[in-house]
Amino acid sequence: MIERQHLLRKIPPVDQLLLRPAIVSCIDRTGREFVVSEIQRLLQGIRDAILSGEVSAGDLSPEKIEMSLLETVERRLRPKLRTLINATGVVLHTNLGRALLSEAAQKSLSAFSGNYTNLEYDIDSGGRSHRDKLLEPLLQEVLGCEAATVVNNNSAAVYLILNSLACGREVIVSRGELVEIGGSFRIPDIMSRSGAILREVGTTNKTRIQDYRDAIGPNTALLLRVHPSNFRMLGFVEKPGLRELVNLSREAGIPLVEDIGSGLLVDLKPYGIQDEPVAQESLAAGADLICFSGDKLLGGPQAGIIAGAGKLVGLIRRNPLMRTYRVEKLIYGALEATLRSYRFGRAAGEIPVVRMIAMSREETGRRARRFARRLRPRLPEGAAVRLVKGQSVVGGGSCPESLLPSTLLSLESESVRPAVIESRLRALDPPVIIRVEEDRALVDLRTVLPADEQVLAESLLGVVSPGFARETGT
Repeated sequence: MIERQHLLRKIPPVDQLLLRPAIVSCIDRTGREFVVSEIQRLLQGIRDAILSGEVSAGDLSPEKIEMSLLETVERRLRPKLRTLINATGVVLHTNLGRALLSEAAQKSLSAFSGNYTNLEYDIDSGGRSHRDKLLEPLLQEVLGCEAATVVNNNSAAVYLILNSLACGREVIVSRGELVEIGGSFRIPDIMSRSGAILREVGTTNKTRIQDYRDAIGPNTALLLRVHPSNFRMLGFVEKPGLRELVNLSREAGIPLVEDIGSGLLVDLKPYGIQDEPVAQESLAAGADLICFSGDKLLGGPQAGIIAGAGKLVGLIRRNPLMRTYRVEKLIYGALEATLRSYRFGRAAGEIPVVRMIAMSREETGRRARRFARRLRPRLPEGAAVRLVKGQSVVGGGSCPESLLPSTLLSLESESVRPAVIESRLRALDPPVIIRVEEDRALVDLRTVLPADEQVLAESLLGVVSPGFARETGT
């Protein structure tokens, strides 16, 4: 007990610590109140550790306390949302922010974030306008639709459609399409919350057009076709095609709504993407209304786009809940820049998602060989980088059956296990995210921006260097 009291008396006072040059510099950056609060928190932690017998006299020097404080402050100052290098080969990685924006979209974010805009102002008349109509002309041109509106994501789009067009009435859906996607988004739950009444038809694996026809009654409001996202059934399965459902909706006079999910606007079949509906084709086939995401295959910001018949879009616009799901000026700016790339035929060259998907194995191979040639002369003894055949994936709930053939890099070390390589890379600034498969640390350059290659190279060399463990203690 006497020893603990002695240690408590050795703790430097706050005023003494505030005079140390490094801490004075820290105050200049963050403010005195913040630093004092952090010092008090740190010293209280030391007192608690002394009383529990976990601290020795050597841990109480002003130098050590200063070092701990500076590390804590640096950690507190680091933004929670950070940029990182995606070397996983997952193009639309939901956990890593999905679609990368084009340069034009990035420029719009910069321009509109620091300036006033005409978000709800008609420059010609000098009066108020409606933000909801800003992008409608461009969406009409790109999609070939009568009307369109934008909300904050596709889940909101589905909810608003159901609430606006089918509240208190039945919506017919195949049992095979009652899916759950990321974040526990379940179609039956959304339908219940919207006020619509779910009418399931068919079985899990087989639904025929006659099942829909038999279910139609006086209380039927909509036929709903749902994109299965990252879920697919194979084998003994059957479902009606879109044109069959269109014909039935026309025959019954009931609108057909299709949630196409990923927002594909260009044909990606030449690159192996076979199982995704193209938005324009769904509308051209006769779907009365479609909805899809902005930050998946479209390659834009997070948004939900609703497009189709003017009468139906008008009903959705008049829903009081529209205001709760509307988007702000930055989203409109980035979405407009993205859509303009499609409108003027430049998507393949300007939209990062499309470019990444379109890369062939030969292209990824050439890039991987160049990168490996840069690394090999600098690798420490016992480390190697090898080229291996593998696959990238689209991700983001899109194209689950479509693999993108790629050439990957396998980083190997006699002294550092693949799982340790992966964890060390995550701990860097910026973090580097790779994947570990079959006990190999794999780097997929398909999703690495060319501008990040130098940082990636230094990161890979660093984590297999013998000095890494000494410098970081790992």
